Amino acid sequence: MKPQEVSQFAASLAPLDFKVVEPHLTALDKHLTLRTYVEGYSLSQADTDIWIAIRTNRVAAAALKRGTLVNVGRWFSYIEQTHPEIQQEIKARDEAEKAKKATQSRAGASYNMALQDVEKGVVTRFPPEPSGYLHIGHIKAALLNDYFAHELYKGTLLLRFDDTNPSKEKQEYQDSIVEDLKMVGIKPDKTSYTSDYLEELYQYGIRMIKEGHAYADDTDQETMRAERMDGIASKNRDKSVEDNLAIFESMKEGSDIGRKYCIRAKMSVDNPNKAMRDPVIYRCNVDTPHHRTGTAWKMYPTYDFACPIVDSMEGVTHALRTTEYTDRNPQYQWFLDTLKLRQVHMWDFARMNFIRTVLSKRKLTKLVDSGTVWGWDDPRMPTIRGVLRHGMTISALRDFILKQGPSRNIVVMDWTNFWASNKKEIDPVAPRHTGVAEKDAVKAVLTNGPEKAYTENKPKHAKNPAVGTKKVAFSKHLILDQDDVKLFKEGEEITLMGWGNAFVRKINGSSPITDIELELHLEGDFKKTEKKVTWLSTDGQDLVKAEVWEFDHLFTKDKLEEEDNWEDFVNKDSATMVPQLCDENMKDLKEGDIIQLERKGFYRVDKPAAAGKPVVLFGIPTGKTK
Repeated sequence: MKPQEVSQFAASLAPLDFKVVEPHLTALDKHLTLRTYVEGYSLSQADTDIWIAIRTNRVAAAALKRGTLVNVGRWFSYIEQTHPEIQQEIKARDEAEKAKKATQSRAGASYNMALQDVEKGVVTRFPPEPSGYLHIGHIKAALLNDYFAHELYKGTLLLRFDDTNPSKEKQEYQDSIVEDLKMVGIKPDKTSYTSDYLEELYQYGIRMIKEGHAYADDTDQETMRAERMDGIASKNRDKSVEDNLAIFESMKEGSDIGRKYCIRAKMSVDNPNKAMRDPVIYRCNVDTPHHRTGTAWKMYPTYDFACPIVDSMEGVTHALRTTEYTDRNPQYQWFLDTLKLRQVHMWDFARMNFIRTVLSKRKLTKLVDSGTVWGWDDPRMPTIRGVLRHGMTISALRDFILKQGPSRNIVVMDWTNFWASNKKEIDPVAPRHTGVAEKDAVKAVLTNGPEKAYTENKPKHAKNPAVGTKKVAFSKHLILDQDDVKLFKEGEEITLMGWGNAFVRKINGSSPITDIELELHLEGDFKKTEKKVTWLSTDGQDLVKAEVWEFDHLFTKDKLEEEDNWEDFVNKDSATMVPQLCDENMKDLKEGDIIQLERKGFYRVDKPAAAGKPVVLFGIPTGKTK
């Protein structure tokens, strides 16, 4: 066999197709009949290349295992045993692949998306508009971009603020986005702003007009919308390049004439994909100063125009976007092709949707501005700050979202799974405390109780001693919940949790019951009692007052349709508060602590007790349906 033919073996064995590689393996087997090495009497470059080609091709490797290629099998094993140096590259590659698969397995979702050209490097970006606080839909996009850039491919993540609409954007929102990303553990490698590129984008706008790819249009919004819908060309579509450039300059100056116009890309009049029907790429905004550039600019590019250009300029390799952009992907590609820019690969993934929830920033802003909620961090809001204030932990949030993966399947999820994942995190570590509803709390006297109050150290968590201990007060004077006591019967044996059994000897009053008499029966078997209740001693401790809040969904309908007036479905009774009396240990709780009030649920401390003010607790859903 000629040296040139030998050198081509490695390339011939690369395809993942048995019919293609089989004749080359057979030829190699014949060539090796009386040879130790492919070429010469020592390890050559040809040996190395061919060995690696077979080792990394699962089809060729499988053919070798069948045992029919005796000479290739002998040679392959000999090289493997006597020349470990050529295996280092393969081992490193295998270990990286195993680590990647392990990470995917931990995430619980398939990330095997076959992204193109990843061997050339991966640069992803998260491009939020600073026009509101991040919600769980945004954070999925951020976490997936971070995951692909930093976990799977050891690449680069860019944070770029799409800040080209001064009417909606604020420094407050920009700052909150930076804080929220940091809070959930996302560390971009670089932060930039679309407003950094306004001059470059302006020059691209001029080029679009000069090359006949854009025109100025003063058609009113309603007519433009109708014409685009019906596939009718604008009366301005064939305006001259000179006129278009003059109007573009008038827009840049913010003149009275310029304000009447926008610039539209000359893509198509009647493309079946309506996103391709001459979209607007520039519009005036004279009245509102930009929060970064002030009044330097009087016109701004749209997201659809700026995004592909800046992506290409900043070196983005893979634009991961939600499926709501699918129709606009051809538009994105059109700008890259028309302006002859560096190509960017696109991948769509499904946005997270939840029942009884809106994720539109316009609607969320209206909920805040109307006072329906307390603010962007209201625990009923689907914002990152809202769900964290509601008691979601950062680790559970990250875990839940990454388990959804980059699938394109659009589903409307129930919140139960979201909160059930959180319960798994908090249940093993949340300290247990006791609370009794203050309204109609029932006084109980233990006729044979201790004459003098005393305290004992008890574990804060019966199954996890590491959580620590708390002081529990015991005395003959107790209070119990009205809802528990109204189920009692005189003569019945009950269990006082954490103490022992007692007989109900007397019940006074009805609707509400005012007080009862109990007789301790510590020899009793708690397994035989039907009712096991929480209680608090009123002696031996200073009870802590608490405002205990519970929250329902913000909307009364599971899935709002396009034709629905969403404001008609706002739940007017989505927040309720019950004053409670709690054990003295709760005076030491700090903001953000998560506890369990036994038999009542898990709670996050929104405000600690201080200067005579009650501790404020927010109920944490656990995924159980009521």
